[in-house]
Amino acid sequence: MRNLVLFMHQSLDGFVAGPKGEMDWIKVDDDLFSYPDTLTKNADTALYGRVTYQMMDAYWPTAADQADASAHDISHSRWYNQVEKIVVSETLTQAQVKNAKLISTNLVEEVKKLKALKGKTIIMFGSPGTAQSLIAEKLIDDFWLFVNPILLGEGIPLFPNLKDRSKLELKWSKTFSSGIVGLHYKLKS
Repeated sequence: MRNLVLFMHQSLDGFVAGPKGEMDWIKVDDDLFSYPDTLTKNADTALYGRVTYQMMDAYWPTAADQADASAHDISHSRWYNQVEKIVVSETLTQAQVKNAKLISTNLVEEVKKLKALKGKTIIMFGSPGTAQSLIAEKLIDDFWLFVNPILLGEGIPLFPNLKDRSKLELKWSKTFSSGIVGLHYKLKS
């Protein structure tokens, strides 16, 4: 069974985006970039919600080609261009999803099928709506959360209205010089 890993920034008060989806409050630096690079080395599939996919696909395919591309940009762009991409959307058509498979119905069943296939880790960057659905079904195995030193007061929560408890085991934590606290939790069975 393949693991599904969630990589997500959040505010101290638990929001992953502002009320209109804004993420201008997220701090990113070179020290922090080493963690997604480490995770992508073990991942051969990326799972995205529609909004995150459109944002990623607008940047990453050509990020390595830019004159000022950082080492992270080059590494992540190469990974993005070769990894299998799965997009969850009820509004996009397969024709609108370049070089990716579309899941438009039966999310839980389709993700269970993906996890059952042979391969490496499945990683999901952002995609709070998709993440919320998969968290409710206990389909996310690892949570890599990066808590930013900000209180938003309102926005899109990662864990709204959970009905069941899920026990987690802390595997790693780090405080970055930016004030971000990185946490890696594994879902206990």
